[in-house]
Amino acid sequence: MTSPPSRLRRALGVRAATVVGLGAMLGTGVFAVWTPAYALVGPWILIGLLIAGAVAVLNAASTVRLARVLPESGGAYAYGRAFIGRPAGLIAGYAFVVGKSASAGAAALTIGAYAWSGHERLVGLAAVAVSLALDLRGIVRSVRVSAVLVVIVLLVLATLAVAWWSTDSAFPSSSPSSPPSGTDLLAASGLLLVAFAGYARVTVLGEEVRDPARTIPRAVVAGFAIVIVVYVMIAATVVAAAVSGVALSAAPLTDIAQAAAGEWLIVVVRIGAVVAAGAVLLSLLAGVGRTLFAMADRGDAPRPLSAVAARTRTPYRAEIAAAALAALVVAVGGIGFALGLSAATILTYYSVAHVASWRQGARIVPVAGLALCLPLTGGLIVAALG
Repeated sequence: MTSPPSRLRRALGVRAATVVGLGAMLGTGVFAVWTPAYALVGPWILIGLLIAGAVAVLNAASTVRLARVLPESGGAYAYGRAFIGRPAGLIAGYAFVVGKSASAGAAALTIGAYAWSGHERLVGLAAVAVSLALDLRGIVRSVRVSAVLVVIVLLVLATLAVAWWSTDSAFPSSSPSSPPSGTDLLAASGLLLVAFAGYARVTVLGEEVRDPARTIPRAVVAGFAIVIVVYVMIAATVVAAAVSGVALSAAPLTDIAQAAAGEWLIVVVRIGAVVAAGAVLLSLLAGVGRTLFAMADRGDAPRPLSAVAARTRTPYRAEIAAAALAALVVAVGGIGFALGLSAATILTYYSVAHVASWRQGARIVPVAGLALCLPLTGGLIVAALG
């Protein structure tokens, strides 16, 4: 299939696209998702992480395969529309918009919670405004900012892990806990999947990367390899701390910092959380904006959202709309609700991608992906209702 000429500037290489993915993955999830997941499955959270990682690999495989065939903005929205039909594209597109707007709202609220406790919404709204301003200046400048944020977050997480594993409590002895129910394990895995979801950010930039058939797969693989190592390290740290008696709050890494080194590390972790959530917010708003741009360009969203700024060649109206949706989540929702909504819609989004991949001739990966995505969605729904 021949792709139409890009209306956006192709400015991103493999390294820059990898940074975009890392900026979306190393964020709110790595600081916020552990407590609710641990509450569901306890030390078995590592099994949940492996399940989430397996689902993420399958999701990535289907989206990368499709990106080679159709290197356009929009990700699974574009793939569903092209290979299944317009209704499937609409489901994927609006699932992405709703889910990532919820994630962006959660990121903004996380910034508020860590930066100025008690004023989460005010700070969160300000964070959305600042991120929008950066995105409107152009994708290259956003990537440069994200690169700095990613380095800071990696250093903070490494410092926390080293501090904990250097304590006397680092290797607790305890009897094995009873395995969780299947529903709880599925729900925990679904929540943990949110922490991996950022690689979709790369696939929706199909019109802004150089040589997308080569760049997108390499960027996804590189970003995912880095993130899985980091998440296993942090998950092991969380389990060891919890088994040692550290009570996990809504900010579990702060609790671990308190037990490991005290006030100085708490400050470092809080700064890291704000930086991480900022990187995610910046990346998510751009991703939602470009999906809305792709949808509007095809008549599946209001046409005015397809406008592109002459100087920066960014879809400025779509990005403003994305910021407005995130601000709405900040104003009326909470972090827990936002993360749950994000998880369910992420799974819906990738279900469409798997069906599209199957329609293109793939068999094992999309079938396995659907076989995991659907039960995880069910687990999240049951957990929410229960």
